[in-house]
Order: sequence, then structure tokens, then C-alpha cells
Amino acid sequence: MFFKREPKNRRHSRAHVLDVKLRSDQVRATRLRTVTGAFALIFGTVFGLYLFWRTGEWVLDKFVYENANFAIQQIDVQTNGKIPPDDLRRWCGVRPGQNLIALDLTTVKRNLELASAIQSVSVERILPRTLKIRVTERQAIAQVNIPRADGPQGISISVFNLDPNGFVIQPLDPRLCVVPLVKMTEPLPVITGLSVFQLQAGHRLAWPQALAALQLIAAFPHSSMAGLADLQRIDVSSPGIVVVTTTRGSEITFGLDNFPQQLARWREIYDLGRSLNKTIASADLAVGNNIPVRWTEILSAPAFAPKNLDTQNSWRKNV
Repeated sequence: MFFKREPKNRRHSRAHVLDVKLRSDQVRATRLRTVTGAFALIFGTVFGLYLFWRTGEWVLDKFVYENANFAIQQIDVQTNGKIPPDDLRRWCGVRPGQNLIALDLTTVKRNLELASAIQSVSVERILPRTLKIRVTERQAIAQVNIPRADGPQGISISVFNLDPNGFVIQPLDPRLCVVPLVKMTEPLPVITGLSVFQLQAGHRLAWPQALAALQLIAAFPHSSMAGLADLQRIDVSSPGIVVVTTTRGSEITFGLDNFPQQLARWREIYDLGRSLNKTIASADLAVGNNIPVRWTEILSAPAFAPKNLDTQNSWRKNV
């Protein structure tokens, strides 16, 4: 009698179990609806963005990139050098009729700057139908001649030009890239002592003597020796110095810096030699004090006509 359970208690216990099961089903259904709604929202958002993107592409293609009103009709090319504008138009890779808005200006700029004769390029769209290109060319101030065997024809010369910053330029005219020795002319100061492995078109020289020689060539027209002598050849094979040979055969040795001061010393020695009726056979300006000078007697010679060292004119004649 004491261990008998009341029926009332059993009924209450069953009701509680059923209630727990009911609430669990409701929670699962709610979670399912939430997950389904979230996936639907994400899918709808992504699909809407995709439709918006594709619609935008269609609009741009229809009204901009395929619009005949933006077809290129004129390629306006200007340069500060001698490269023919028709060559520049061909090198840039742009054809009349291409869409001006769709044109990749970076590619156009890179195509032109691949030429070693070109220093920099600016490209601009002029709506609705004009492409504007401005080219700055490298100005050659020196020449490097590399001899090579040319079979039965003998020796040929591979010609390279250098700008004031040491960038290597190949002549634009292919006929001037390799010249037979018998037809060789040297309108620019010639730098010797470099190998063909140091000369890569469009790349800058790393040889310190060669860079110093270019600084000397650039400084010479502004010195007091301009018009009195001519830089014909500059040997850069020896470390720490460059050796200049003039048209009259004088050999002048320079250090690698402070060229205005060294050129001024050259003028003082030159004037001293004139007063003694002598000319310089050799002088070592790389020495700070007690400059060693070797003299020779002045001989009658035809009037001296120095080369034109103006960089712009030299570039126009020799590239």
C-alpha cells in the first residue's frame, strides 16, 4: 500500500514528456526555416549582384566599348628627336578604328619604351576619337665600336651609341648597326675599352669609368677648352682614370670626378704651352699637384675645326 503509485502522478509524467517532444520539433522546424531563409537570402543577393554585373557589362559594351563614336580616327604623335612619326605609330600597336575607351594605355606606353632610342612616353585620350602620344628620345653623345670578324669580307664594326646617363642605344637605321671597317666614320667621341657583353640595348652601363667618360663629354662643351680641342677617343679600360685622345694626338688623363676643375687645369696648361710655342703631348690631370706634362713643338697644321658636341645635333645626325 505504501509503494503503490498514484495514477494521477503517472498522468502528469506522460504529459510532461509529450510537451518536451513537441517543443523540440518546433525548435527544429524554426531552425530549418531560418537556415532556408538565410540560404535564400544569400542566393538572391549573389544572383542579384551577378545580374547587375552582367547588365553593367552589357551596357558598357553596347554604349561605350563598342560605340563607333569612340573609334580612333587620329593618332597624334610628337617627338623631340628624329624618329619618324609613322614608325612610332607602327611601334605603339594601335590601329585606327580601335575603341579609344577600351584601349590599354599602359600597353601602348610599354610597346614604345621597348625601343632603346626612346627614353619616356606619355599617352593620353582626347575624346572622342584622338590618341595623343608624346615621346622623349634619348640623345646620343658618345659612340662605342665593337670589331667583329665578318668572314670573307674582313672586319666589321658593331656600333652602339650612349646617352648622358649611360643607356645603350642601337642606331635606328639597321645599316648603321654593323658597318664595314673601310666605311667606318666617327662623328661622336668614341669610348674604347668596353666589351660587347657590357652593352645591352636599352640598359644602363654599370662601368664607372664609362659613366665618368660620359660626364666628361657632357661637361666639355661648357668648359674653357671648348673650341680649342676635340675629344676624339676616351679609353676607359684602366681603373680610376679615363684617357682622352684629341684630334691632334694629345693624351690627357682625367680622374673620375670634378671635371670642371680638371678642364680648367687643362686650359691653364694649354695657355702655358702656347706661350712657349709648344703643344701638349700628354698631361695627367688626375694628379692633384705637380701635374706631369710632356710637351711637343707646335707644327704648322690646318685650321682646327672641332666637332659639334651639342647633344641634340649629335643625336639627330648619328642615331
